[in-house]
Amino acid sequence: MTTGLSLGVVVGYLLFALAVGLVAYRVSEATAEDYYLANRSIGTVVLLFTTFATLLSAFTFFGGPNLAFAAGPEWLIVMGTLDGVLFAVLWYAIGYKQWLIGDRHGYVTLGEMLGDRFGSVGLRALVAGVSLLWLFPYVMLQQMGAGEALVGLTDGVVPYWGGAALVTAFMILYVVLAGMRGVAWTDTVQGLFMLSVVWIAAAWVVSAVGGVDAATGAMLDARPDFGSFGGGTYTPGFIISTAITIAFGVTMFPQINQRFFVAKSGETLKRSFVLWPVLVLLLFLPAFMLGAWAAGMPVEVPDGANVLPVVLNEYTPAWFAALVIAGAMAAMMSSSDSMLLSGSSYFTRDVYRPVVNADASERREAWIARIGVAVFALLAFVASLFRPGTLIEVGDTAFSGFALLALPVICALYWDRTTRSGMIAGVLVPQVAYLAVVLSAVVGAVPTLPRTVAGGWDVALGLMVLSALLTVGVSLVTAPTADSDASRFAVTGD
Repeated sequence: MTTGLSLGVVVGYLLFALAVGLVAYRVSEATAEDYYLANRSIGTVVLLFTTFATLLSAFTFFGGPNLAFAAGPEWLIVMGTLDGVLFAVLWYAIGYKQWLIGDRHGYVTLGEMLGDRFGSVGLRALVAGVSLLWLFPYVMLQQMGAGEALVGLTDGVVPYWGGAALVTAFMILYVVLAGMRGVAWTDTVQGLFMLSVVWIAAAWVVSAVGGVDAATGAMLDARPDFGSFGGGTYTPGFIISTAITIAFGVTMFPQINQRFFVAKSGETLKRSFVLWPVLVLLLFLPAFMLGAWAAGMPVEVPDGANVLPVVLNEYTPAWFAALVIAGAMAAMMSSSDSMLLSGSSYFTRDVYRPVVNADASERREAWIARIGVAVFALLAFVASLFRPGTLIEVGDTAFSGFALLALPVICALYWDRTTRSGMIAGVLVPQVAYLAVVLSAVVGAVPTLPRTVAGGWDVALGLMVLSALLTVGVSLVTAPTADSDASRFAVTGD
């Protein structure tokens, strides 16, 4: 009975999200720009919450509490504070400049913008290819999180593959129908819902164990090391490199970067990034502390399981635990649908249209994008069945891959002397090096190339520095091509 109730709540919530997509479909236009960017008409509240909900992935909602449970609450400092503030700064430095350029020239994707600036179809396709490469594991991450969530919620009655298949089917249906308008509407509802329900969950659990002092005391009794700063996992190298690679990586995520183009006005974008750190902290504080407090609770967390469903099943009624997990799965779908939508635009705008069919109509492009959504999601689902790592490991791999794009893009946005050759070198060489590191671990190469060095420093941080040095260095010794046009980026705001 409990399993049936839990599944009913989860499926009901997903059907609600699908219904919102159907409503959005009825008011959408049959154009690629409306499908991808909702005709650049998104206001402050919706922009803030669609960006927020897009980042409410399995990485943050399950991976974060899991890491706090295993290593302590300092993960809140990395994700809730450092990344919240750093991303808000980058939102302005990269996002506002992109909005100004996109508003003037009508760009839809990052690759389209860079390809036009440097007169290079090859650079455009390279940026799209790199983005799709690292988007794949992050879509897979959501399917892994959904599978693990339903296993935990139903005590294994629903198998891992069943949960992954469920969220895959819903996100394909949803994105094919809704486009950016439906995604943004649903994200707003889900963002507000998740903020509310995670605070209720934290209050419910803390009340059940005797209050905040009792929960914290039990945590410190079980894990005294949680009461001191630093050491263990949270070395300065880990904290700094993780905060930087995640924040810079987020700005290059297709589903986030494309939101820099959708704002109704520059003021909309500015208001959103000012409010961003507050919103992030409001979600991560209760979610991550639940994970840390669980270390002192009399609960059994099986190896490989997510701590949050275990705690909710122990201390809250079945219907409420199911509601939280349903919201978490919907949040994963919010991330996945945005990724699939953006990924499809990168493929159609930056590969299909310039390379395959330059004369494709807007309607044809929109339908090619919908087909791409289904194919990409199904391939990621198949890969998720092999469970190639933990949620944190898979997510961190994707963040670092995207982070390597950020500094060359900043050079292009702000330094007129940047050349096509500098951009290609700055993007391509670090990506090849990082891919070699990742693949050596996947195939079990001997010796395996290290992801971190002494002190917990991420190799990706050094490759980010290399990307900037190559972009600047090669640009200084090469001349701009005749079809490069730095004036396209010469825009000023308020």
